[in-house]
Amino acid sequence: MAAPSPVVVVTGANGLVGAAVCRALTERGAQVRAVVRRAGSAPALDGATEVVGDFADEELARAVTRGADAVVTTVHPMGSPREVQHRVAVEGTPVLARAARDAGVARLVHVSTAGVYDRSAGAGDVAEGSPLLPDGSGDYPDTKNATDAALARIEGLTTVLVRPPAITGPGETSVWNTLRPQEVRDGERRANPAKTWAWVHVDDLAAFLADVATGAVATADDPQRGPVAGGTTPVIVAGEPATWRDYLGTVAGALGVEPEWTDEPVWTGRMRTDRARGWGWAARVGLAQALDELRRGLAPRG
Repeated sequence: MAAPSPVVVVTGANGLVGAAVCRALTERGAQVRAVVRRAGSAPALDGATEVVGDFADEELARAVTRGADAVVTTVHPMGSPREVQHRVAVEGTPVLARAARDAGVARLVHVSTAGVYDRSAGAGDVAEGSPLLPDGSGDYPDTKNATDAALARIEGLTTVLVRPPAITGPGETSVWNTLRPQEVRDGERRANPAKTWAWVHVDDLAAFLADVATGAVATADDPQRGPVAGGTTPVIVAGEPATWRDYLGTVAGALGVEPEWTDEPVWTGRMRTDRARGWGWAARVGLAQALDELRRGLAPRG
C-alpha cells in the first residue's frame, strides 16, 4: 500500500515564495493547506486547499495544523513599520509553531533570511555559525533575528530556519526582479561593483523547502547531514557567487540607464552552502539564467 500523501501547511501562499512552495509541494504529491488573508488569492493547484484567515489566530492555527505533517512559514511584512513586523513575525509565527507542536506536526520549516548575518566589509565568508547582527541593526534584521530566537525556544518541535539571501524570480511582489529595478529606474543606482550580491532563485529555494517539509531530507544527529530531530537547525541556501556589477549592471542595462559605481569598503565574502548541499540540495538555476530572466522581464513591451 502506498504511503499517504503528506499534508503541509503553507502560510503566505499567495506570495512569491509561498506560491512557489505550494507548486513544489503539489509536484511532490503533497496535500497543501494554503493559508492566505484574502479569499481567492491562493494558487489554484490540484492538491491545494485555500484556508482564509490569520495564522496568528490561535483557533485558526489549531484548526489548520490538525492532522498536518509539516508547516512552512513564509510571511514577514518586510518594509512595514517595526511594530507591524514584530506583531506579525515575532509574536504571530510562534502562535502557529506552538499549535503545530501540540498537534504533533513533525516539522516546522521557517523562511528566515541571510540578512541576519554580519556581512560588513571584511567579514569574510558566511556559514550557519557566523556572527549574527546585533540588536539595533535595523527593523528587518532585528525582527527576523527575534523571530528565529522565539521559534528556537519552542521545545518539542523539529524546526528548520532556512536562510536565503536575495530571492530572484518574476512576480509583482518580487523585490529583486520588480521592486528594486523600479528603484533603479527612479534613480537609486549607486553601488560598489565588487560588493557581493548573494542570491538564490525562488524555484531552487522552493524545491529545498518542499524537500525538507515532506521529509525527503531525513533528520540526523549531525546538522551537516540533516535537521536535528527535536532541535532548531539553521541552513543557508544560495546560488553561485555574484557581485553588484552583475546585478545592478544587468538592471541598469535593461532600463537604459547608467549605474553609479562607488569604491567604499564592502563585503566581498561568500555565502557557504556546504550544509544545504550535505542535505542533498543543489541550485539548478545559474546566474546567467537568473539575470537573463531579469533582463527579459524588464524589456520594453512592444
